[in-house]
Amino acid sequence: MPSPTPVNRRQSLILLGGSIAAPLLPEMAFAQEAWPVRAVRYVNGFPAGGATDTLSRILCQKMSELSGQSFVVENRAGAGGVLGGDAVAKSPPDGYTLGLGGIATNVLAIGTYAKLPYDPRDGFTFIGGMWQLPNILCARKDLAFSDLKDLLASFRKEPGKYTYASAGFGTTLHLSGEMMNSMAGVQVNHIPYKGAGPALTDLLGGRVDLLFDNLPGSLPSVRGGQIRPVAVTSRTRIPELPDVPAMAEVLPGYEMTSWTAMVGPPDMKAELVAQINALTNKALADPGLKARYADLGASPMPTSPAEMKAFRASEEARLLPIMQAAGIKPS
Repeated sequence: MPSPTPVNRRQSLILLGGSIAAPLLPEMAFAQEAWPVRAVRYVNGFPAGGATDTLSRILCQKMSELSGQSFVVENRAGAGGVLGGDAVAKSPPDGYTLGLGGIATNVLAIGTYAKLPYDPRDGFTFIGGMWQLPNILCARKDLAFSDLKDLLASFRKEPGKYTYASAGFGTTLHLSGEMMNSMAGVQVNHIPYKGAGPALTDLLGGRVDLLFDNLPGSLPSVRGGQIRPVAVTSRTRIPELPDVPAMAEVLPGYEMTSWTAMVGPPDMKAELVAQINALTNKALADPGLKARYADLGASPMPTSPAEMKAFRASEEARLLPIMQAAGIKPS
């Protein structure tokens, strides 16, 4: 039987007396908290066409299919994800503005920016994990080297000669390069770009020597032979590129894996967070989504809200000292 309208429910309470009010009030609360009943805005603080954009759109498409409501991706790029993060943090906590948080906006930004427009620790609701993926170091096709050891040896012989591009200052890609510089004792100059697409374009054009990129962004060019894969930043090799070594094989202890979180503004109700978390995790468990993620080198990262918040804190404790040792200071 259809639920009565709020007017009918109030009339029923008046007519039938207070003894019926208690059973009906939870039903009222449930009806008011139904989600989603309209389109949801998902803010991605990175440019269209990059890895985060592609993976976000795959997830949002699946969440749309499961919920019957549109999840619309809005790219608000700039400052290593900070502009997008700020848009989410300052939105109403009603579940209709969500976005991409994670290692860039909620960890690395702490060590990069002296002033942030949001609190990366407590200025968001951490709803759950979305995905994780390694970065990849690629070289322009005509760069002369035999393997990673040989390339690092070239860096040592001619410090400052070589350049590496990244999608922006303070990103995991930037930190991947600074970790390499610090751990290998080399000096490769960082060239930050506004997004992975322009950085890859300049690598293909030979205007930079190397590129640290999220794996999905460079994988087609690697497979097409347009650029040379040097190493992945995960602890071990990955199935998608079994012949490409992990940086840790030459630099023990090296690891830099990008991860993302579904976040919302602060002060979201626990019941609403639970609904969004359940839908996100259901989408991440879909076999079709898993296959599409695997083809891009990404792995679904379903978590509870509490697990996501604790993981963020543990990553801050791990990575900020590495940033400081590499000479990255808030500015």
